[in-house]
Amino acid sequence: MDVNVDIEYCGSCGYKRHFLQLTKEIKNNVSNAIVNGRAGRRASFEVRVNDELVYSKLETLTFPDTVATVNMIKDVSAGEPVRKINKHHLECVLL
Repeated sequence: MDVNVDIEYCGSCGYKRHFLQLTKEIKNNVSNAIVNGRAGRRASFEVRVNDELVYSKLETLTFPDTVATVNMIKDVSAGEPVRKINKHHLECVLL
C-alpha cells in the first residue's frame, strides 16, 4: 500500500533544505512512500501522512525528528495506523 506524505514548508524561511533532507530519508527507507512538498505559510513545516496531520512546526516551533518520522511512515506502509509524531529536533541555543 502506498503511503502519501505531504509536507508544507516555509519557502521564504529557507525550510526547503529540511524538506529535501526529510524526503531523501523517507524515500531511502520506505519504497512505497510518495512524498510531495510545497511552499506554504510563513514558519510552517507541516507533515501530513495519508491526509492526517502528524506534525506541525507551527504548534511545536521546531522540526520533527527525522528518525521518528521515517519510522512512523514505515509502520504505516506495513499496515499500522497513522499516528502523531511527538519527537522533535532539540535546538541548540547559545546565550
